[in-house]
Amino acid sequence: MFTFHSIQDYQQALAEGVCSCEDAVKHYLSRIEAGKHLNAYTQVYDDEALERARQLDKKRRAGEKTGALHGVVIGLKDVIAYKDHPLTAASRILTNYTSVYNATAVEKLLREEVIIIGHLNCDEFAMGSTNENSAYGKVLNARDESRVPGGSSGGSAVAVQAGLCMASLGSDTGGSVRQPADFCGVVGLKPTYGRVSRYGLIAYASSFDQIGIFGQNVPDVARILDVISGEDDFDSTAASGKKEAFSPLLDQPAKKYRIAYFKEALDHPSLDPEIRSALLDCLDSLRKDGHTVNAIDFELLDYIVPAYYVLTTAEASSNLARFDGVKYGYRTHDTDLELTEFYKRTRSEGFGKEVQRRILLGTFVLSAGYYDAYFTKAQQVRKRLVDRTDLIFNDFDIIVLPTAPTTAFAIGEKMDDPIAMYLADIYTVYANLVGIPGISIPLFTHTNGMPFGMQAMTSRFKEVSLLQFSHLMIQQFKSYENPTLCD
Repeated sequence: MFTFHSIQDYQQALAEGVCSCEDAVKHYLSRIEAGKHLNAYTQVYDDEALERARQLDKKRRAGEKTGALHGVVIGLKDVIAYKDHPLTAASRILTNYTSVYNATAVEKLLREEVIIIGHLNCDEFAMGSTNENSAYGKVLNARDESRVPGGSSGGSAVAVQAGLCMASLGSDTGGSVRQPADFCGVVGLKPTYGRVSRYGLIAYASSFDQIGIFGQNVPDVARILDVISGEDDFDSTAASGKKEAFSPLLDQPAKKYRIAYFKEALDHPSLDPEIRSALLDCLDSLRKDGHTVNAIDFELLDYIVPAYYVLTTAEASSNLARFDGVKYGYRTHDTDLELTEFYKRTRSEGFGKEVQRRILLGTFVLSAGYYDAYFTKAQQVRKRLVDRTDLIFNDFDIIVLPTAPTTAFAIGEKMDDPIAMYLADIYTVYANLVGIPGISIPLFTHTNGMPFGMQAMTSRFKEVSLLQFSHLMIQQFKSYENPTLCD
């Protein structure tokens, strides 16, 4: 029977002839079928994945050199372009649209011989924290199917959680990788803004978006980051310079870290007392182990969420203007309309309520008379946050926060209160506002039976330190084991 523990172990088994890529794909296809009620996938490329596996098996058995991710079975969030495959952003507005090119991250994965098994469900246009805002319907948390998996990359998180693929890609605009990773008990990494090319990622908010990685362990996430990171001529925001390797550095001797946490964050009234207690106990253990751990004042905490939603919705209102039903995607069936009414009808029918809400909010904050009061002020807050963050990292290596204020909540619990939903992002949007890398590390189990983790952040382009610290934390403190969907 095929089992998966890590990419390294899997590739060793392939080299020894213990299993094959075809065995792996058949295993995941059977699990996807058994878990289809979780609604994690929007498309499954079964025949294509099997054929790709057979080709890779043939190449390996012939003694040819194999790629760094040879045979690794991966799913893609349905906002990441895969040439000649559907790309819908879980929205009716992109019904029947097929991508005409590969995202740069996908191109790099294919070059290193991954097997892409399907596209994964998400909140429409990556707008949401529960994966309930999808044209394909909600995704269920495999740990407790009455609860949400988090969002917007809920399908990507559940696919790893439930063993429906080895790893997956998502996108993170304000926590859309880290929060579902926290709710599902897996590792979720948001790299530094610019570390991974955004070319081929459907834009929500261009100065915030970043492709991220879900995995069962830190070494697997590091291996994938090795491949997909780096400069790109198609994306001017992708960082230039020498390409780094992350996975070879994970097992270097552990250093003593200088760790900061925001006093206001752990004292915030929205934070579950059990999560607070677990994090404080963990920080105390780190302190006893010789690390420097200090609480610091962060007076800007309550400005983070308002600034984030002003700026991201403003960018979204511009980015989503291209979806008008003229060149591709959904268009209203009522053709006897003048042009302006045609646009209105198409977009009203094609976009879901949450996307419409954010477009309207973004258009409002950019409008004459309100631009300076909202958009300009939010940009000033963002600049203050960046400056404050740079000062913190002069004295510390790591910032530790909760990932989310609660564990996964019940399906439908917050759908009628968008403000409460937005405030649940209080701990994750900070990293996107200032462009630093962040990771959710699965460490704990709540008394309600749900997993939760710790969020760690480092200075820009310090993913090596972030991954080393995360690897250390899981080795020393992890008390949660992934559930399996089926035997």
